[in-house]
Amino acid sequence: MSIKVSVICFKSKVLSNGNHPLMLRITENKKRVMKSLGISINPKYWDFGKEEPKPKCPDYELIQSIILKVKSEYQHLILEKLSKNEEFTASSLINEQKEEIKAKTVEEFYLSLIEELKQKGRIGNSYAYLNSYNTFCRKFEDWMRNKGNKDTTLSYQFRTLRAAFNKAIEAKIVAREKNPFIEYKLSHFNTKTIKRALSKKDIMKIINANCIGKSELRQLTHDLFSFSYLCGGISFVDIANLTPKNIVDGRLIYQRQKTHGNINLPLSDKAQQIIDKYIDYQKKAIYLFPILHGKKHITPMQKNNRVHKVCHQINQELKLLAKELNIKSEVTTYVARHSFATILKKSGVNIGIISEALGHQDIKTTQIYLSRFDNEQVDEAMKNSR
Repeated sequence: MSIKVSVICFKSKVLSNGNHPLMLRITENKKRVMKSLGISINPKYWDFGKEEPKPKCPDYELIQSIILKVKSEYQHLILEKLSKNEEFTASSLINEQKEEIKAKTVEEFYLSLIEELKQKGRIGNSYAYLNSYNTFCRKFEDWMRNKGNKDTTLSYQFRTLRAAFNKAIEAKIVAREKNPFIEYKLSHFNTKTIKRALSKKDIMKIINANCIGKSELRQLTHDLFSFSYLCGGISFVDIANLTPKNIVDGRLIYQRQKTHGNINLPLSDKAQQIIDKYIDYQKKAIYLFPILHGKKHITPMQKNNRVHKVCHQINQELKLLAKELNIKSEVTTYVARHSFATILKKSGVNIGIISEALGHQDIKTTQIYLSRFDNEQVDEAMKNSR
């Protein structure tokens, strides 16, 4: 019997992200049977001559390990059947493996989960699991505490691990009674965070700073921080995704990227001036601000990477600006969000649910922040922040 096991990049099928699926191919006497591996790859990262990913492939090690594992399993199965003189075909091999449920190690399940999330475009979630995986590969709570990690970081990592265990239980990869979180509770972590807010005086120092003649990065940094504060503490990722369609009748209307809550806020003259400053960019790039470009950043991964890169640059520049303005507190893009809520509180505005939401104490509250108030209430609250 002539039988061959290989993995190919299936060029005949193009997925929505432009990738081609990787397929297990078993050839038996010139008859071929294929099965999807559940992962895909951009064709520019695949060596069609050698039938393997190129070394420069972003997920080279992960994809290569999956390929080697699958090929090894089927080659072992073939050798086993040949040694026992069992009759089989390429189709029967595929079907037999389909029915078999195999246990996975924590590492294997984590990696498959990360890849699955990437394929679905859930980049933020995939990074959460990747971050957690990288941490837990080294050690657990003791190691993290020795490195100076606080309870908020510990809680985040353990919650991600717990979620991975729950998914593994649902997939029948691990027994329910072996879940370590039955006994190990996360309630002992103190997850209350220190408020990262500036005084109204320091906020106005930044907003009123003269950045004319400064570098493009300094001007963009000033504009984005000011816009965030003036527009209800809008987050950086939400600013990045704004387009002219989000401006309706002098109001900013958008859906949050993180929680999908709907936001409807009045635009101040200053916020509108900041938008108008980038009108030429808007015409060619679709987006309001020079963070994302409609023709360059297409896939979820491209958008995510670009937003993270620019956010880092802005935060570095904010540190320099704060130092020049003699502001002692740490200033980041997220500080504008906290400051907006804190200043409203100190102004005596009766919008407790908004300030609590912006403090991220309850993600469900964040999801509906500002949605319970009509436009007149929101407009009045916005006036008190300026």
